Amino acid sequence: MDVILNQLFAGLSMASILLMIALGLAIIYGAMGVINLAHGEFVMLGAYATWALQTFAGINIILALPIVFVAVALVGWIIEKVIVQRLYHRPLDTILATWGIGIILQQVVRLSVGAESRFVKGPDLLSGNTQFGGLIMSNYRLFVIAFSIAVLAATWVLMTRTEFGMRLRAVIQNRGISECYGIEANKVFSLTFAYGAGLAGIAGALITPLFSTIPTMGTGLVVDAFLVVIVGGLGSLLGAASAAVLIGEATALFSMLLNDTLGRIAVLAGIIVLIRFRPRGLFPAKTRH
Repeated sequence: MDVILNQLFAGLSMASILLMIALGLAIIYGAMGVINLAHGEFVMLGAYATWALQTFAGINIILALPIVFVAVALVGWIIEKVIVQRLYHRPLDTILATWGIGIILQQVVRLSVGAESRFVKGPDLLSGNTQFGGLIMSNYRLFVIAFSIAVLAATWVLMTRTEFGMRLRAVIQNRGISECYGIEANKVFSLTFAYGAGLAGIAGALITPLFSTIPTMGTGLVVDAFLVVIVGGLGSLLGAASAAVLIGEATALFSMLLNDTLGRIAVLAGIIVLIRFRPRGLFPAKTRH
């Protein structure tokens, strides 16, 4: 029983990381219809920014989070302004362009920093474990779980209870009419893309003590995040949260019962069956176009 509880906690920890990565994807696709294949590289940039801040400025992960968010959001804003904004309503071109951007970002990091794995030390304040009976929980992973919940709540408030969220929903529902009322759709989209990129950067910062920081680290993570978005329902925050927990816990349990490879195969098979009966996901966003 203790083994199962510890595995469930590991699954919840993974789910929290997937959630922060998938939130950015869900927002960008739900608002703009853009399939951003460079999203994994935003995660990677967040990880390397955290490493650089710790290595050269002595700033720990917690203090680095707002800096990383702004820095990666700025990179996302520039990419949207220079490239993505010119490709709206051209989905294939957008996929190819963001895929190319991802490759370029990987090569820039590889050439400037190197391809070897970089180590980032977790904050001393969150070292050690908390134990309840046979359940042993890493304090840092507990922080990551709590932080992901806070990010989800803040994103929900931003999208549903602020003027920016109102403008974004107006543009999603009818861009032409919203522009007639003075809403600058391109500006709204740029800020939305930047916010999604910033969330990916934060996810990259938080996983640095848990994953190897290498130029290709975002590739595998973004595949799982795309699965979260698809299963949850495109553009749905509730769906992304539910799917992240479902996929994270299922992966952990199947990996314990079988092995890592067979566990992932079982999860993928389950996702295929789920999509067969619910092609729009668990909680598809309801928007009018």
